Amino acid sequence: MSITEPFAREFRVWPNDIDVNFHMNNGRYLTVADLMIVEFFARTGFLKALIRNKWKPVLGGTIITFRRQLKLGQKYRLRYCWTGGDAHWNYLSFQFTTLDGTLCAAGYSKGAAVSRDGLVTNDVSFQALGVAQPKVTLPDAVTAWKESEAKLMS
Repeated sequence: MSITEPFAREFRVWPNDIDVNFHMNNGRYLTVADLMIVEFFARTGFLKALIRNKWKPVLGGTIITFRRQLKLGQKYRLRYCWTGGDAHWNYLSFQFTTLDGTLCAAGYSKGAAVSRDGLVTNDVSFQALGVAQPKVTLPDAVTAWKESEAKLMS
């Protein structure tokens, strides 16, 4: 699968996913999203590059907004798409929707590869993947997130 190719999986809200309100727990959204990143790595070939180079994947942050609840037993779809990168980080958008397309939650995650020497540059990680880093403009939401994060961490 190409790194820029969106992909989706369907899931169901199980009893271990819910909170006291009988809808999916906010932390569970992030767990499911994190597990989808592993599939993304495997399908794009990045997992092989990680293993071959003895790198580890790291999550640098996630931002998520909740719009509608997912109830116990309800089926839902999680869509993922690589939206761009900078010197070290790659940004992936994700959306949780009902099967009829109603948006329930959406966000972005940023991830990178890390070696013993620190974060691996995207030039090096894409070279290990055997493709050129696609030249895209980061979405406005990611740019605003990066600016907010810089202020938060200063």
